[in-house]
Amino acid sequence: MIRDRSYSKNIMIVDDEPANLKLLDRMLQQQGYRHLTLIDDPFQVLPRYKMLRPELILLDINMPGMSGFDVMKKLFALEDPLLPPIVIITAQDSREFRLQALSSGARDFITKPFDRNELLMRVHNLLDAQLAHLLLHNQNEVLEELVRQRTEELNSSRLVVIRRLGMAAEYRDEETGSHILRMSHTCAELAKARGWSESACELILHASPMHDVGKIGIPDAILLKPGKLNEDEWKIMKTHTEIGGRLLEDDGSTLMSMAREIALTHHEKWDGSGYPNGLKGEEIPEVGRIAAVSDVFDALTSERPYKKAWSVEEALDFMVEQKGRHFCPLLVDTLILILPKVLEIRERFAETDAISL
Repeated sequence: MIRDRSYSKNIMIVDDEPANLKLLDRMLQQQGYRHLTLIDDPFQVLPRYKMLRPELILLDINMPGMSGFDVMKKLFALEDPLLPPIVIITAQDSREFRLQALSSGARDFITKPFDRNELLMRVHNLLDAQLAHLLLHNQNEVLEELVRQRTEELNSSRLVVIRRLGMAAEYRDEETGSHILRMSHTCAELAKARGWSESACELILHASPMHDVGKIGIPDAILLKPGKLNEDEWKIMKTHTEIGGRLLEDDGSTLMSMAREIALTHHEKWDGSGYPNGLKGEEIPEVGRIAAVSDVFDALTSERPYKKAWSVEEALDFMVEQKGRHFCPLLVDTLILILPKVLEIRERFAETDAISL
């Protein structure tokens, strides 16, 4: 006895002979199948398939204009992962023909004249197999969605840790969490203006907050010294770039690789007078050049216990003065070009928003 779930299955029957269609229709209707689509024109199979999405196709081979083999080629060309099993209906029973049918993608075949019990058992078994295939496919989709959601959660948690790690370094240096937000968003805007892809802009947004993470390894007596550092102290202070590089190495992810590159190179200068490696011009990775412009501009225009905030005009004058010396000339010009967006970022992440991560 056919189980109830089979009654609701859609079966497509394709045969150019009306008598064969009526016979198959009557056999299946008597067994309880109600959703049957009868097609006598093979050219109608593809559009009807796309509309109905049947669970089983009974397909004649010898038809005028388009053979069953041609119909199968068109169906398989759809690359539908849920393509139903195809059963060949044929009066030919040679071994060569059967092999050709199976190698063309048919799941089974039924010879004419039809044996009623054989037909019904083959239909029943293939519908059960397709049901299992559908359940597995749906389960895989659910699992993929769960993996996607979990990956998003992990990435979100990772980004929070990254930002708070950047904040930890900034707080030690009497900076604020708002500084890294302004600096990182300015980096993203500069990268966007330079033609970076959306994904690359998002990457620098999340990587740049760790630019000064190496300050965690600098002694308080040097990091928090109110006066000017002596030569030995300055040598130690400059090692925060290399400390940051070591803290961020060996992760293997694109995000941490960029963060490491920024930490190591954002104090390099265009004229080669920066540190730690004295890189010059385009020897400095573009991420480091972008971070340098963003970091210095925000630092200049922000108030700190040891200095008053510069006006935007004063800071821009300094940036222009340092074109070709401290900063990449093209990036200074780009900063001026996108200044309205940079000022909007300053308003959005004012000092009172320091904890808004």
